Amino acid sequence: MTRILADLPDEDIKWLDSQAAEQGKSRASVLREAVTSYKAQSKGPNDKDWLDQAFGIWKDRTDIGNAVEWQRRERASWTRPWDDDYEEVKAEFPDLFDAEDDRQRQIYLNMVARNGGQWTVPDK
Repeated sequence: MTRILADLPDEDIKWLDSQAAEQGKSRASVLREAVTSYKAQSKGPNDKDWLDQAFGIWKDRTDIGNAVEWQRRERASWTRPWDDDYEEVKAEFPDLFDAEDDRQRQIYLNMVARNGGQWTVPDK
C-alpha cells in the first residue's frame, strides 16, 4: 500500500477524526473507505450505463402518437431545398414545405444546371 500526503482543511480533519472515533477506526481507515465508496459511485469515461437507463424512455408516451412516425417527421423537417432528397421528402410530408421552399429549390436547380451539374460558390 502506498502512503500519501494530503492537505485538508482543519474542518475536514476534525470531521474525519470524529468519524474515526465514532466508528472505532483510524483516520486513515476512514479515508480508505471514503475513497473506495467514491470509486464505486464514480463513472468512468467508458461507462455507458446511461444508455441502458435511457433506452425505451419514450415507449409509453401518448402525446406524440406513433414514436417512429414522429421521429421520421421531425427528421423530414430538417430537409432543405438543396438536399438531394427534397422532392422525396416533400412528397411524403407536403405540409412541411411552402412556396418559398419550392422557389429556393428552383434557384438551386438552376444554379446546378448552369454549372454542369456541380454546385459551386459564385465568384465575387
